Amino acid sequence: MGMTVELDPRRIAHLAAAARCGSLTAAAAELGLTQPALSKSIRELERALGVPVLERGRFGATPTEYGEALIARGRAIETELRAAAEEVDAIRGARRGRVVVGCGPSEATRLLPLALEALHARDPGLRVTVLYGLNEALMPMVRRGEVDFALSSVPRTASDPELQHETLHTDSAVVVAHADHPLAARRSVKPAELAGQRWVLARRHELERRALDELFLQAGLRPIDAEIETTSAVLMKTVVLQGRHLSFLPREMIHWEERAGLLRPIAVAAQQWARAVGITRRRRARTTEAAAALAAALRATAAGLAGRARAVR
Repeated sequence: MGMTVELDPRRIAHLAAAARCGSLTAAAAELGLTQPALSKSIRELERALGVPVLERGRFGATPTEYGEALIARGRAIETELRAAAEEVDAIRGARRGRVVVGCGPSEATRLLPLALEALHARDPGLRVTVLYGLNEALMPMVRRGEVDFALSSVPRTASDPELQHETLHTDSAVVVAHADHPLAARRSVKPAELAGQRWVLARRHELERRALDELFLQAGLRPIDAEIETTSAVLMKTVVLQGRHLSFLPREMIHWEERAGLLRPIAVAAQQWARAVGITRRRRARTTEAAAALAAALRATAAGLAGRARAVR
């Protein structure tokens, strides 16, 4: 039977700071400690665990495999403690608290801004921190407890037992071109005509990229070998706006550029791909009052956008 080790959460925070800063000197300055005091704290942590948690070398300090595991658990603990403090605040009628949300690029176009506007009209005391990225970055944030939830593409069927998904609405993804691109004015474009174009795309494990690969495979063609691959939605749109490249993006992401006549979806002669947009949480995490309030605002806003889209059709 293994021995139970009692860990001081402050020492875990010290380790996380050293890993984040990359050096004990910078971490000590950030924490308001002397470097010897920080070094002693981390040595005590290693002594308690019986394993090294930090590698110290000429080029700085990096966490070991044991240290990475400890830091990840430490983040989750911090999230739970923040949730507990906000719950106590809510019970005694104090401020409503803070919510940290991860957000995908298309959701940052209209859904989240509109929901935040409605939320703050009802509850001006609530504070929101938004972390931005593609699912490649957002899902690890959810697992580590760095965000209360993520607002982004959600899979049709859950594959990660640690995560729980809630669908808010559906959006289509389209091949996107500059309004002056030769293919933009065409009534119908065959997949084979797209194969020789220049492309800027998300990396292959993103849902939209996998859908584009499937579009070409169903047409009997090889998937696109993109000239540019990126995790930046801003870069994808900017490169397309320069006029020569195509991309494959959620229609919502180009809402404002399409209205301004800058970007256009290409009418591809293939089945349209729809993606589910929603909320992803850690399955066992507690939901703070602040996070619940934002989630409710997002549900109402998503329903309103869907209603407007049906009216336009």
